[in-house]
Amino acid sequence: MLEGLQPQPRFLAIWLALLVLIVVSAIFVPRSLMATSILAIIPFAAFLCIASMGEALVLMARGIDLSIPAVITLSSSLILGISGGQDAALGQAIVVALAVSAGVGLINGVLVSNFRLNPLVVTLAVGTIMMGAAIWYREGIAQEARVPPILADWGETRFLSINFSVWVAMALVLLSTFLLRFTLYGRRFTAVGANPVAAWISGIGVNRYRVAAYAAAGLLYGIAGILLAAFIRNPTLDVGAAYLLAPIAAAVLGGTAIGGGVGSMIAVAGAALFLTHLGQILKMMGLTTAIQFMVYGGAIAVGMALAGVRFSDLRDAWARRLGRTPARGAEAP
Repeated sequence: MLEGLQPQPRFLAIWLALLVLIVVSAIFVPRSLMATSILAIIPFAAFLCIASMGEALVLMARGIDLSIPAVITLSSSLILGISGGQDAALGQAIVVALAVSAGVGLINGVLVSNFRLNPLVVTLAVGTIMMGAAIWYREGIAQEARVPPILADWGETRFLSINFSVWVAMALVLLSTFLLRFTLYGRRFTAVGANPVAAWISGIGVNRYRVAAYAAAGLLYGIAGILLAAFIRNPTLDVGAAYLLAPIAAAVLGGTAIGGGVGSMIAVAGAALFLTHLGQILKMMGLTTAIQFMVYGGAIAVGMALAGVRFSDLRDAWARRLGRTPARGAEAP
């Protein structure tokens, strides 16, 4: 079991990038590292982290998911509509919102896995349909509608000065890490993403695990939508707009292999924190929106390139440069 806890080189790049970002922040925008600033942005990192975990699961299953904004918007809208702002109906609203979110993921998974349709097209189409459903549903809800008071109070409650949403994200990261690394189902899921043919020959239900990945991702998007609704109190139809490409970027920056089978939820959490802090310091520096987008996009591109670097190759190249032969294990006598 201890082997599963050992970090892999591809997952260390994001922590190196985060360390560099912190150093740059300390030099150019020191106020961004103040406790008040950090505590203000980490809830948004938590929301991005949860959505990115869902995307990472899909990527590990050799897919992609563009329905995230629609699912987040729909789940937050269901909280408003079903609860009617009343505490008594909050439990029902949460159950329905999570069930619908997982159901959307299930539909994506069946269409992609069982019907062999393009995941990019499927998730974009399903997301568009769900967004239309959310807009239609919101027509019957007053614009000033708010989440139930108990949920609103929970959304601003802190434990050890940290918003509860952050603790929820941390718990989900630890739970998903345990399930992926230390359970039979997690190892089988990884095998399906790494080599579907070999997994199928071994008797593993490849389609079943792929569908489950999309359904679990939908559930995570729903959780993110509910947490956002609690934090914002009056979520609009634009609540999920920021989560179209950012979760994909965070998943890949965290070392998740687009080719499937490789991923670390802990590294994804680091990537979500990196992207959130980067966006914050760019705003605090007073840069124009155009420059912010350029820097943000450039950082993502560099981070993705670093995530794909094989550090063993760099080590061997450096050893050759110094005129040494890299160690490849003991040679036969």
